[in-house]
Amino acid sequence: MRKAVSAIKHLVRPENNETEPILNRHEHEGPQPYISITSGDTSVSSNAIEEAASTNCPTCRGTGRIPRGQEKELVALIPYSDKRLDPRRTKLYVAIAVTCCISVFFLVVFFLYPRSITLEHAGVNSSLVTYDATNFIVNLHTTNKLNISNNNLFGIEIVSLNVEVLHLYVVVGTLTLKEVKKISPLTTDQIFYTVESHVQDVNTYDVCTWDRIHVHNILLHVQGSLNCSYLGHVEQIPFDGYEYLDCHNSSSVPH
Repeated sequence: MRKAVSAIKHLVRPENNETEPILNRHEHEGPQPYISITSGDTSVSSNAIEEAASTNCPTCRGTGRIPRGQEKELVALIPYSDKRLDPRRTKLYVAIAVTCCISVFFLVVFFLYPRSITLEHAGVNSSLVTYDATNFIVNLHTTNKLNISNNNLFGIEIVSLNVEVLHLYVVVGTLTLKEVKKISPLTTDQIFYTVESHVQDVNTYDVCTWDRIHVHNILLHVQGSLNCSYLGHVEQIPFDGYEYLDCHNSSSVPH
């Protein structure tokens, strides 16, 4: 009897709220997307899911096209995971470019870096001596030579040559030459120049003309400067030297 009463109560008052309406249970939830399994058109269902999970583009307003005339005013956004932002071999290309730039820089510095230009007074090549007995003047026509070495990897141009000849601290001769010559790279060359000197001194005149004197040498001090031009730059190189000249003979053989 008791079993029959409990069965009747169970039918009247079911457990777990099975009598609660299903629609009332889901009132707080939003509308759920449904996919038709009976219809053969799957594009409609996929479009419905895509529209539910996405929103329209604010720029093109969901049309997939942008207004004409605004092509240069809009900004294109690229996802961070786009492979175009991480091209292949970027580090290799950057390393090659940096290496090439450094190599070109060092090559330019190596070839265009100015090096020393050495100048040496090599003495007298030949001479001609004449006398002025009235004024006790010894006239000297001396041809001197300079050794110049260009240690650069580019040619240089001798713009001018200025020379002074002194005897007993007195200037007895001067010379100025323009556009002398050009010197090739890594080359040693010679420059010849002739200076006219006039020594007006009684003692010097006697030393050069008296036969009773066995030594007829005269000491000359030669000093000057050489102006060289290269790479748009002009450099002045000084030089000096001493010459012992036999003033008794009228001329000397070139050597």
